[in-house]
Amino acid sequence: MLQLLPPANQRLVWYLAMEEYVAQHVSEDTIFFWSVDPTVIFGRHQVIEDEVNLTYCESHNVQFYRRKSGGGCVYADRGNLMTSFISPSPHSEAVFQQYLDMMSAALRKMGAPAVKSEHNDILVRYEDGMRKVSGNACYALPTGSIVHGTMLYDVDFSALQEAITPSREKLAKHGVQSVRQRVINLRPMLSYPDMEVFAKTLGEVLCPNARPLTADEIAAIDELEKPYLEHDFIFGK
Repeated sequence: MLQLLPPANQRLVWYLAMEEYVAQHVSEDTIFFWSVDPTVIFGRHQVIEDEVNLTYCESHNVQFYRRKSGGGCVYADRGNLMTSFISPSPHSEAVFQQYLDMMSAALRKMGAPAVKSEHNDILVRYEDGMRKVSGNACYALPTGSIVHGTMLYDVDFSALQEAITPSREKLAKHGVQSVRQRVINLRPMLSYPDMEVFAKTLGEVLCPNARPLTADEIAAIDELEKPYLEHDFIFGK
């Protein structure tokens, strides 16, 4: 497996475009990690007004974008390590399970009691039961399969709860009253001083073979990002 080292300080959808580029041009399993300024990313089939608190996001400089995979609405900030795993295999469900097994095993090796769930999350056992530390989604392209997910290391949960607006029915399904009750940060469980060290260690556990992107690769990804920024794609039904 190859680990790529993307440039920092890009928009969230730039990294989604990087996933597409890797799926089109890299012929081996590839993983990379990234983080962004406060951003909400919602699923391909979701209605933005039902999932995103647009008033809060616009007044607090929280960006918001739509992705091409399904799944729910996610808040990310610099305390949320984002993960991308791309495989040339067309069997997306098998790739999805491979990623979940690989990532939960890596977290256990690093000291977090992690397991995958039937809903394709990664959970850890906490004092009051199981809590979510990672949500994930997968989709297939003609050239391979893409899995992307979150890793809650030191996220601002107050901003998370304001920025996204899941329905009461969705929360009731999980037996909780708020987003905050379902999730927990990894930082209190682990001995790493900050997310940079956590991310570096996770990468070394999963794949010590790493290289940065080339200038040509970055330019190609810049072009692939453009459709994500179109108004009709973000706000379309």
